[in-house]
Amino acid sequence: MASIRDVAQKAGVGVGTVSRVLNGSGYVSAETKKKIEDAIEELGYIPNELARNLFRNRTGIVGVIIPDVEHPFFSNFVRQTEVALYNLGYKTMVCNTIGISNREKEYLDMLERNMVDGIITAAHTLEDTEYLKRKKPIVSMDRDFGPQIPMVGSDHIYGGRLAAEILLKNKCHKILHITGVAPDVAANDRHAIFETIMSEHGVEVVDVVMEWNRFDHEAYWEAARIGMRKYDGVDGVFAADQPALYYMHLAMAAGKRVPEDLKVVAYDGMDITKLCYPEVTSICQNTQFLSETCANTVVDLIENRKRVPHKQIISVEFRQGGSTLPVKLNGNL
Repeated sequence: MASIRDVAQKAGVGVGTVSRVLNGSGYVSAETKKKIEDAIEELGYIPNELARNLFRNRTGIVGVIIPDVEHPFFSNFVRQTEVALYNLGYKTMVCNTIGISNREKEYLDMLERNMVDGIITAAHTLEDTEYLKRKKPIVSMDRDFGPQIPMVGSDHIYGGRLAAEILLKNKCHKILHITGVAPDVAANDRHAIFETIMSEHGVEVVDVVMEWNRFDHEAYWEAARIGMRKYDGVDGVFAADQPALYYMHLAMAAGKRVPEDLKVVAYDGMDITKLCYPEVTSICQNTQFLSETCANTVVDLIENRKRVPHKQIISVEFRQGGSTLPVKLNGNL
């Protein structure tokens, strides 16, 4: 197997010059770089990535902490984040906390032990202090830890306004609102603004509150069953994708017509909302842009490339489906 010395000898340069080309550090003329690249290809040289990362005091790995990889939103988020990090030259280690704070803490400890270069966290089982005491690169998705840790998130206030406007223009009178977001997470803003607007317009809202750290299918089914069993006369639903779909399924099985008798608005807008009939009207989070922004931000921190803002808020989009009557929105309620 060819070594870095073989490459240097073949290209007629010093080992240090080859190292600068491999690490992208320091000046090397275009002509010399071409000689080195040709020698690498001809000799089939494979750089020792571990040695290179030790030299740079990095692992080349970013940890991504999510609550549950089975959840469509987080599954899509981690998939897009892995692609974005790979394009930036980093590998991804996925932590699936499944509501257990010890798992989240163990991955944070890996950051302290230099086993990963940075963390992107979208899980919320730990207290703020566990994150704030770390002095390494951390980016938060949807949770505001304060100016020490950059946050990337969707414009949930606008998303809640859009959902309210849709159901108001569909003339709903009694709305089932399924919630379950942790109180210190920005995503909770959509629920708060939704209920405020409905109250201002005199529309009755009934709540089913899920355990905030549960993301399994049975939890969503149970929330939908509670809504069906507990509340009569519901003609509108606002919830995240899965509970919205489960409730719609139960309501249609009970003889309700969608959208004639029941209007449904889902939040997240993952592909599952397009795989049923009728397709569900959705407020869609831009997971690709969220992921790319998180990836770019954590790499900026790792490589100290530039100062990053405390908050980066990504717009959400309205997608008309068949679960509500068509409306034109202005988003100004």
